[in-house]
Amino acid sequence: MPRLIRLAGATAQWAEDGFTHVADEEAIPEGDVILSLARFQAEGEILLSNSRRVGVRIESDQEVEALAYDLPRLAVVALAFPKYRDGRAYTSARLLRERLGFTGEVRAVGDVLQEQAGFMVRCGFDAFEPNDGATPEAWTKAAHRFRHVYQRAADDRLVAFEERGV
Repeated sequence: MPRLIRLAGATAQWAEDGFTHVADEEAIPEGDVILSLARFQAEGEILLSNSRRVGVRIESDQEVEALAYDLPRLAVVALAFPKYRDGRAYTSARLLRERLGFTGEVRAVGDVLQEQAGFMVRCGFDAFEPNDGATPEAWTKAAHRFRHVYQRAADDRLVAFEERGV
């Protein structure tokens, strides 16, 4: 099973990934799976009724609101970064956490770099499949690089003016 980096409190750690990413043309294996949105919409009900954990991969041009009804039954929503400079997955993560109330794992997949860690954590990501070879120690450091923040986000940190008591 591939390994991923998962947050445990404020610390990033290696974690075994119990999920298998399944392409649309592949047969669905036993165990926990992550499917595309289209495949989940076609076969998700059957998979969820088989007492397995199911995750859905949302591409950057897809809307997470399509999962609103099914979110309480999903274990993972994997948000794809096709390129590191495509930030639509940040918005999707915030929508999942703040508007849709998703409490499961929000995973960053695709072109995921440690330099993005702080922004990803602030938006609600808690698991990462980095493609830059970064270690959990480097992710922990990058996620907490900035002591002060200047806008509210899904991580509920106090913004600078609130810290000052203004």
